[in-house]
Amino acid sequence: MESDVWKKFEENDITHSAAHHLLAVFRLREERGYARVTDVARHLSITTGSASTNLKSLKAKGLVTEDENKFLCLSEMGEGLARAVIARREIFHKFLRDVLHVSDQQAEIDACKTEHLLSHETSEKLLAFMQRALVSREQFEKVSGKRLDATVCPVIEGRAASAAECAVCEDHCLFEDC
Repeated sequence: MESDVWKKFEENDITHSAAHHLLAVFRLREERGYARVTDVARHLSITTGSASTNLKSLKAKGLVTEDENKFLCLSEMGEGLARAVIARREIFHKFLRDVLHVSDQQAEIDACKTEHLLSHETSEKLLAFMQRALVSREQFEKVSGKRLDATVCPVIEGRAASAAECAVCEDHCLFEDC
C-alpha cells in the first residue's frame, strides 16, 4: 500500500496553478465585479497566454465559464472549490502560526503550498484540533502565567533520553529524518 500512496497526489481536484487561477477569478469578481483573462494574468503576474491556457483547462472541467463579452465567472462547483481552498489555506496558516509558532511569513508560504492538497476531512479535523489546542493553551497560559511554545523534539531538547520516551516518535526519532 505505501508504494501506491504517492500516486494519490495526482488525484487532487486541481493543481496548485489552477487553484491560483480560480482564486484570481474569485477575488477579481469580489473586488471589481468582473474578471477577464487579462485581469487574471495581471493579478498573477503572468502572461496573458499562460493565463488563457490555464483558464481553458478550468473551463473544460466546468469550473470557469466565459460569456460573449469575455467576462469570466466561476461555476457553482468552481466557486465552491475556490472557497474551500481559501478556507483550507486559512486553517493551515493559523495552525502553523498559532499552534506551531511558525513565523507568519513562513506559515503563509507553507499554507499556500498545501491549500489545494488538504482533504476536507483533514481540514475539518485540523480545525477541531486547533480549537481544542488553542483553548487548552490559553487556559494553561492564563493559569501558569507562562507562554506555552510549540514542542520541539524532546530528545533533541534533552527532555527525553530516547525516541522510545517520545509520544510522537516511539521507536525511531522522526526529527532526525527532517
